[in-house]
Amino acid sequence: MSEAYGVVAAILVLGLGGLVGAFALNRALTVTYPTADKLKTYESGVDPVGEGWAQIHIRYYLYAYLYVIFAVDAVYLFPWATIYAALRISSLIEMFIFLAFVAVGLLYAYRKGILSWT
Repeated sequence: MSEAYGVVAAILVLGLGGLVGAFALNRALTVTYPTADKLKTYESGVDPVGEGWAQIHIRYYLYAYLYVIFAVDAVYLFPWATIYAALRISSLIEMFIFLAFVAVGLLYAYRKGILSWT
């Protein structure tokens, strides 16, 4: 059993070593000549106008929340449906619990008025 942990530890050390090595190699081989123009903030090649801070309406965060609800639902529900016949009744109960959480999220979105087309 301890041999398995040794293999996992070796893979972890090699992976982290490769990651650190890649970043170090990138830093060593990169040539930079920072100038005032290169360090200036720009967006899409256009000089910035006004402040860099902008307010975003809370409605867009709620749209993102609604997207996450549907994305997680799809990622979890489709693979489950493909192997449904091989699963037991406990898996069906777990799926209904998951769908209850999704329903609570949709109810929250409905009560906030996100689902209405205006």
